[in-house]
Amino acid sequence: MSDVLELTDASYSTFIEETESVVFIDFYSETCPPCQTLLSYLPKLAEHYKDEKVVIAKVNAAYSPKLSKKFMVRSVPLSVVIGKDKMVKQAEVGLLEISGYIKMIDKAVGKGGFFSKLFG
Repeated sequence: MSDVLELTDASYSTFIEETESVVFIDFYSETCPPCQTLLSYLPKLAEHYKDEKVVIAKVNAAYSPKLSKKFMVRSVPLSVVIGKDKMVKQAEVGLLEISGYIKMIDKAVGKGGFFSKLFG
């Protein structure tokens, strides 16, 4: 599954209850240039994690006010990683390099980085 999922106020609760995956959510705005850059990363992230239990999703913050309130969206882009236990593992405001998002997701998936390979 290498598609990017569009979540909304209406679809989020059912989705999160039923998924057994790590979930990366990008809260964005259509008028935000950094958001547009991050949106272009999402298909690449989905492809990168296509063989793992990771869902890449996006939420238009303006069209999903309940979700925006739940995740305390004050600025976009806001990236949130939710673990398999349904708890927020990490959240970052602003645009990172794509490698920054991979590190966020890898940490939630339990993939070790450089140091865990050395000391692991």
